[in-house]
Amino acid sequence: MAQKRNGLRLSKMLSFTDCIKAQGASVNGGGGGGGGGGAEGFSRVVFCNQLQRHTKPPYIYQSNYVSTTKYNLLSFFPKALYEQFRRVANLYFLLAAAISLTPATPYSPLSLIAPLTFVIGVSMAKEGIEDWHRFLQDKEINARIVMVYVSKEAQFEETKWQDVKVGNVVRVERDKFFPSDLLMLSSSYLDGVCYVETMNLDGETNLKLKKSLECTVECDEDAKFASFSAEVKCEDPNPSLYTFIGNMEYGGEVLPIGPQQILLRDSKLRNTQYVFGVAIFTGHDTKVMQNATDAPSKRSGIEKKMDSVIYFLFNVLLLIATGGSVVFGIRTKNDSPMWWYLQPDTTTHYYNPKKPAMVGILHFVTALILYGYLIPISLYVSIEIVKLLQVWFINNDLKMYHDETDKPASARTSNLNEELGQVDTILSDKTGTLTCNQMDFLKCSIAGVAYGRGVTEVEKAIARKLGQDVSSLEGASEDDSNNNNNNNNNKGFGKSNKQPKIKGFNFKDARLMNGQWLKQPNSEKIELFFRILAICHTSIPERDEATGKISYEAESPDEASFVVAAREFGFEFIKRTQNSIFVKERNRASGKGIVEREYKILNLLEFNSTRKRMSCVVRFPDGPLMLMCKGADSIIYERLSKIGKVYWETTKMHLAKYGDAGLRTLALAYRVLEEAEYAEWNDVFHTAKTTIGHDRDALLDAASDLIEKDLTLVGATAVEDKLQIGVPECIDKLAQAGLKIWVLTGDKQETAINIGFACSLLRQGMKQIIISLENSDVKAAEEFGDKASIAKVSVDSITHQLAQGFELVTKDSDEDAAYALIIDGKALIYALADDMKDLFLRLAVLCASVVCCRVSPKQKALITRLVKVGTRKATLGIGDGANDVGMIQEADIGIGISGVEGMQAVMASDFAIAQFRYLETLLMVHGHWCYKRISLMVCYFFYKNITFGLTIFYYEACTNFSGQTGYNDWYMSLFNVVFTSLPVMVLGIFEQDVASNVCSEFPALYQQGPHNLFFRWSRILGWMLNGVYSSLVVFAIVTIALKLEAYDIKGHNAGMDVLGATMYSCIVGVVNFQLFMTLSYYTWIQHVVIWGSISFWYVFLAVYGSLPSTFSTTAYKVLAEALAPAPIYWLLILLVPLTCIFPYATFQSYRRMFRPMDHHLIQEIRHLRKHVKEPEEYKHQNKQAVRKTSIGFTAHVDARVSLERKASRLSRMDTSITNSNK
Repeated sequence: MAQKRNGLRLSKMLSFTDCIKAQGASVNGGGGGGGGGGAEGFSRVVFCNQLQRHTKPPYIYQSNYVSTTKYNLLSFFPKALYEQFRRVANLYFLLAAAISLTPATPYSPLSLIAPLTFVIGVSMAKEGIEDWHRFLQDKEINARIVMVYVSKEAQFEETKWQDVKVGNVVRVERDKFFPSDLLMLSSSYLDGVCYVETMNLDGETNLKLKKSLECTVECDEDAKFASFSAEVKCEDPNPSLYTFIGNMEYGGEVLPIGPQQILLRDSKLRNTQYVFGVAIFTGHDTKVMQNATDAPSKRSGIEKKMDSVIYFLFNVLLLIATGGSVVFGIRTKNDSPMWWYLQPDTTTHYYNPKKPAMVGILHFVTALILYGYLIPISLYVSIEIVKLLQVWFINNDLKMYHDETDKPASARTSNLNEELGQVDTILSDKTGTLTCNQMDFLKCSIAGVAYGRGVTEVEKAIARKLGQDVSSLEGASEDDSNNNNNNNNNKGFGKSNKQPKIKGFNFKDARLMNGQWLKQPNSEKIELFFRILAICHTSIPERDEATGKISYEAESPDEASFVVAAREFGFEFIKRTQNSIFVKERNRASGKGIVEREYKILNLLEFNSTRKRMSCVVRFPDGPLMLMCKGADSIIYERLSKIGKVYWETTKMHLAKYGDAGLRTLALAYRVLEEAEYAEWNDVFHTAKTTIGHDRDALLDAASDLIEKDLTLVGATAVEDKLQIGVPECIDKLAQAGLKIWVLTGDKQETAINIGFACSLLRQGMKQIIISLENSDVKAAEEFGDKASIAKVSVDSITHQLAQGFELVTKDSDEDAAYALIIDGKALIYALADDMKDLFLRLAVLCASVVCCRVSPKQKALITRLVKVGTRKATLGIGDGANDVGMIQEADIGIGISGVEGMQAVMASDFAIAQFRYLETLLMVHGHWCYKRISLMVCYFFYKNITFGLTIFYYEACTNFSGQTGYNDWYMSLFNVVFTSLPVMVLGIFEQDVASNVCSEFPALYQQGPHNLFFRWSRILGWMLNGVYSSLVVFAIVTIALKLEAYDIKGHNAGMDVLGATMYSCIVGVVNFQLFMTLSYYTWIQHVVIWGSISFWYVFLAVYGSLPSTFSTTAYKVLAEALAPAPIYWLLILLVPLTCIFPYATFQSYRRMFRPMDHHLIQEIRHLRKHVKEPEEYKHQNKQAVRKTSIGFTAHVDARVSLERKASRLSRMDTSITNSNK
């Protein structure tokens, strides 16, 4: 039995009252689809509460089991192996392992297969663990419980989500998620409405109102479902979250179904005790799963370049293998017949002098394995381990921990750590990213009179810029100047600016507060203004049972602020029913007392991005009909009557002033309706609503236009979207680091510009290039021309404006000149066209700041792609809402702000932070470190493998390219995996050229990443040449020293075992000592790992050499009996590393003395404590480390100083001229 139902009927409050019966309505449309036999694209047929009919084709649909895993038991090995062998290095070693099973191999198969298996195994294990976590998450979701009606038992029973089938009737309780896409039948409210939170779908935290058809609202008890059956015909599965087309045959009638009756999977039931629904789409047919896409595969610039380096080394490998094979083939043909002791007449194909070509080919195969150590097999797995540990440090950095929300930084991928240090352009959302997404009602204009004395953050920023006292501004609180001086010194622990006592309301003007508005000369207009705020909205009141206080759930923060403002002005919205809104308001007739009035909502015309307005038709308690409308000022102006424009000019001035202050504005208007006119219009609107097809929305918009005309302006609202703490300071640091910052926002141009001023992206004196279609030519074409002529005029206009702007910037000879490019969404439609986007990009990159207004989510992604592809430099997209997902995924690095707009942006991001200001630490500290660490790590990897691999080649050359190696098989297998792996990993994890606080003090250090100073070809080749030199020194000194005389006091000559072990010992010492010299940051960890690796080599040699000779082979007791007693061995262990390191040490000394890099100077200053002993020198170096920039408050100060100097010079010149005239 269902719970007692709430005595509310709310279904008629909105325009989507689709419960109106439509006799004979049918589904029409086009598209793809299958099954069921309906129209193409609309072929799905669902038999409600008749599961037996879904057991036979074509009515068998997807189960409700959902899997988001990448693999399953059958596909894991083939898919994971495919992923691993897409890497060219792994593919090479697979080939080498296969060859090792043939007689052509110089090593035992185990010595090649074991390392490859380990490397591949670790990588596959990582893939498997990550996918296992996804599987466990899927398992938890599939095992959730929901109540499903079971016909045999005639009652609802607990059922797992995965067992829900199409046609099942389910009951969902309050605060539970919907298990599939449901057709809503009824709810705990009498009229069958419910409130739904769609945060998991679109990132919005605002509640949405859903409603059932009137004919099914009585289906609210178990017994009533025993006889319930219906047939639904609807669209096929598709990813559109906001549309649904279908109808239901029930009780002999055909009833239209729209998106208002559909409850989507993964949305949550809120403020409603329960709902009943029928499963329409299940599993991967649901709209949320249709929208699920794999995250784009992103690779860092270093990883991409690594492939090029590997190809280069592979070509070197082919070159030396080919050269050795040719030499071996020639010598086998010419010389081997004379080598009688090799029995050339009875030899195998590998040494047959009669078949030199075959000999060369077989040797080439052998050489491919033999010289394979030029390519580091463990590079990829080492980098993955290092990146995972780097991520751990990012996630646990307290400087990026937001105490108020208890949210740390979160690296959602480890593939892009080093890319954080190479960002060139940041593309940022505004609302919720640069601003708090907290809207405060601050000012308003009513009947041409401006009200509100509050001071915005923009006005405070301008005052500070002009050197004024913020606290002296009209309306500023006493502690405003203190509250607005927040900076990054309190990152992670700083408290936000002092918030207003009432959330959403920061209005200060005694003329309207506490009923004083009744004394104003225009009190009737003021009353109407407040009523529009209290009535024209879709907000939902929610009463706290404990305190009795009412809070509001709204579709947007600014709409919530309007309702709160109406309440504070004395018009409290207290209740909403099916077709009414109840407001407690002051009794204007008496001026005293509070009365409760009921306003009937006959129609509500919803807001959307195309209409840019919303309206409602209201019947007042005393009978009159009125249309209330609020929307963008430009949209409202077009719909005003001549009489209704009485206050327009003054209101327009107020709107401009509010825009200058960084406020978001809306205009409010009304129209009194006649009964006959309304009845006629309502028939048209009713016909549009009951239309089923793709043109339904267009018909609804056309119907709305019929009544939204001849309006009378009442006034305008102004709400403040507050800046986040530390945004100007962070932008200033990023600008000093040489980063370019673009703002992409859906706000109108004036608001975006003024937010730009507040956060220092724009400043006074910066020349603005505004690209817009708001000009006379375009307006004339729109008034008289068709679409083709409008498009042509628009293209010509944008082309001319872009070319003019480009010419203006390029011909400006003033070095201090700074330009800002400002462009709106309409202009971007043409500017992003293939034939114009290059010109747009060339102009944009020349400008100091770029602000794109009124942009759509798709345009954000297109702009990001243009910058990424056009500049070929790393881009970073940062945002907090579902509309930023495209930009975040398109950018090289996507940053999600875990703000109030849900988790959609975070789920699509590569890194998540709680506040924009943490971007400074993420990029300038962790990004800088990770870039240098990975760059040094990869270069060092190539160095040590070349050092080791080329000694094999030299030994081969000395042995006539016979395929004989000088090292024991296990020496070679463990070189990368054991004896040199940990030191290089410690380098990648802990290395710091400068401390974290120094990274912020010297922002120009960051440019080492975007300029790729540490992983350009010159540096890579330099490390490789160092490896070549080291290999030559090791081989030459060791072989010469052991060849000239006996290596021990007993007069023994060195054999292959002694030579190999000695060279190997020297190489282990050389590469580890080289790493020690490379480090800038030393702790006990580095010492333990580096010297421990060398020591472990001797422990291994002693233990391995003590094993039976059948296993240890050439290493049998080589340390105890041969090397340890020989003085020459220990002399070589000291001499060879010193000789190898000498050129590197000399070069580094020269560089630090005569051509130091930025970090060299800073290291010297910090090491010698010059920042304490010589503070002036430290300040000078600090100033040099700041890149000249045109944005940020530092640029503001510099520009102001420059202007003052120019004014001073002009003043002196005037004085001089005056004196000379005298």
